[in-house]
Amino acid sequence: MQTGEVKASYVALPWFGLKKLAPFLKRYRGIILSMVFIGLFSSVIDIILPLFQRYAIDHFVAGQTLSGLGPFIVVYALTLAAQVVANFISTYQTSQVELFVGRDMKRESFNHLQTLSFSYFNQNSVGYIHARVMSDTNRIGSLVSWGLMDGVWNLTYILGAMVSMLLINARLALWVIAIVPVTALAVSFFQKKLVGLGRRIREINSQITGEFNEGITGAKTTKTLVIEEKMEAAFGKTTEEMRLVSVHSARYRALFTSLISFSASLALALVLWQGGMISMDGIMEIGTLSVFMSYALGMMDPIQWIVRAFSDLVTVQVNIERYTRLLQTESDVTDSPEVVARYGDSFAPKRENWEPLYGDIEFEDVSFRYPDGEEYVLEHFNLKVPQGTNVAIVGETGAGKSTLVNLVCRFYEPTSGRILIDGRDARARSQLWLHSNIGYVLQTPHLFSGTVLENLRYGKPDATLEEIEAALKSVSAEDVVARLEHGIYSDVGEGGDLLSTGEKQLLSFARAILADPRIFVLDEATSSIDTVTEQKIQHAIETLMHGRTSFVIAHRLSTIRNADVILAVKDGKIVERGTHAELLGKKGYYYTLYMRQFEEEAVGAVLKKA
Repeated sequence: MQTGEVKASYVALPWFGLKKLAPFLKRYRGIILSMVFIGLFSSVIDIILPLFQRYAIDHFVAGQTLSGLGPFIVVYALTLAAQVVANFISTYQTSQVELFVGRDMKRESFNHLQTLSFSYFNQNSVGYIHARVMSDTNRIGSLVSWGLMDGVWNLTYILGAMVSMLLINARLALWVIAIVPVTALAVSFFQKKLVGLGRRIREINSQITGEFNEGITGAKTTKTLVIEEKMEAAFGKTTEEMRLVSVHSARYRALFTSLISFSASLALALVLWQGGMISMDGIMEIGTLSVFMSYALGMMDPIQWIVRAFSDLVTVQVNIERYTRLLQTESDVTDSPEVVARYGDSFAPKRENWEPLYGDIEFEDVSFRYPDGEEYVLEHFNLKVPQGTNVAIVGETGAGKSTLVNLVCRFYEPTSGRILIDGRDARARSQLWLHSNIGYVLQTPHLFSGTVLENLRYGKPDATLEEIEAALKSVSAEDVVARLEHGIYSDVGEGGDLLSTGEKQLLSFARAILADPRIFVLDEATSSIDTVTEQKIQHAIETLMHGRTSFVIAHRLSTIRNADVILAVKDGKIVERGTHAELLGKKGYYYTLYMRQFEEEAVGAVLKKA
């Protein structure tokens, strides 16, 4: 955030926060109002307590009498008891608001992330998103709970203490009150410095979170590449910057704390000086002087809080802006209001209105470029894929083979033109309707934390054990499950890390098949599987895909010779299309790829025998 934006936020702050956070606060307005009332009540008690001290000194000590001590003790004890109860209730309610609002904001952001397209996750790191969902929501939750409670108490105490002092002795009160604006200005200077340093600390902390996440998720790669020293040096540089900025901030904070201590001492000195002179003149009693000393010392912390609160509110506004920017981020792929009204959305689907999907797909004058790209990947592309067609997409690594698949699955929308599903524009029906009919097996498979059974049922929640066993058997995955200690009830670990890549791939196949989709997408799905198992799966796929439309992004060209149509992709463009025999006959790009791979496999076979 630029400096000009920070200054402007001082003016915009009061309504900005309420406007942005109102949806999360409305449902807890009863607790919040009760919390505010209890805070007022607790503050009033704190203002009254020094008056008990005044009465005790002037009546019992100075008057040298115990008359009325019993009623005094009872009233004082009841007041203290009321304060304890008020503090308990306010702490409990404030904690509730903090936890409930934080929970709701995390849920809202998590659910919203599920609606965003692939481009958002391509352009934003895991660390950045994690900081928005966790760190920002925690700070905002703390602001609307403890910040509000502290604000009510501190403002009420300062105003109440000032009024009480003015009513007791206006002359001495003015001496104490005169310190308030001077202290506030001095504290404000330090807080501005601390705000800038605090913002930088949070930025570095987000960077540390991102690097830490990469260090964990990429641990295997780090070890295999032997780059521990390089990773340690990069992480050390970031943490060292954090240390330097934090130390700089600590220096200012130390000066800030010393300033508050000095202000408190100055206020106390003024009370003793002026109060002592007034008491010597016989105008004021000692008990009254003690009340002024209590108020003078008691006002320092609230003054410090108020100044700090304005600075904190400005910094928290950054959290609010970043969080609400996440919620306001619109997906590149959205369903129209008419589509949502008829078919529902991802969280409230109207399945009763869903038509069956057969699998006829047509690219009609489609041009496409990625949201963050400048060049067109497809231009005026046309292709008809009748139901049951097997489309293979081949090309070198990084050639752009996934583009067509991403468009068919509506992970991206065409820049121009249309994609027709069963003769209708794909945008005329919901994304969930389409995705529910797609079985997608990735090159890098992902399993969710939980058991094998739970992961397979993501494909079909009501699947029976017989259906699950059949799906496992169809892709030769029954042996994988049999080797596990608890069979299908075995835990797969976070991201499936307790299994090998090949084992995860087989379970991903079984999960996709269990869903019984009308469109299959295999994204180099057999690249992590041995040749024998691949042949078994290939045979199973040919059987299971009969009558279903399929898109196969192939690494081994020998596996797609029977495809109905092969699309050869080079530099993001489709340069050739046809059957295996037709493309070999052309002796073009596909022929070059095929012959190169054939020679490599032949050489590999000879080396194995040797």
